[in-house]
Amino acid sequence: MIRHQKVNADEFSERLWDFAVRIAKVVDSLPNTRGGRHVAGQLVRCGTSSAPNYDEGCAAESREDFAHKLGIATKEMRETRGWLRFIIKLKLQPESKLSPLLNECEQLLRMLTKSVLTAKLHPNSKSSDHKAN
Repeated sequence: MIRHQKVNADEFSERLWDFAVRIAKVVDSLPNTRGGRHVAGQLVRCGTSSAPNYDEGCAAESREDFAHKLGIATKEMRETRGWLRFIIKLKLQPESKLSPLLNECEQLLRMLTKSVLTAKLHPNSKSSDHKAN
């Protein structure tokens, strides 16, 4: 059973940066083939961008700006999920190696999505109250 708990912005940022590090390690382990290089290029961009986009969102000038920046982080995380699934389908890495990372990706994506929805539903909340659920 997964427990849902509030995570403060610093904790969530750290979790996103840890995810980015894990993505960079996967990128470095991909084969040096035409397909491997293509996937590596795509994955390194999208898989490492949610953390800085989230951090920028936390420094947003408004709740709308926060929602926009987290929306970008969400899109990048969704793309990351797709590339991880592609790596598994193409058998560039064993599924057993990527399953924990894919699971973390899913959890982070749900948290980002919920944060964006909360920001859009409560536009008058204090912008300093950014929390991932």
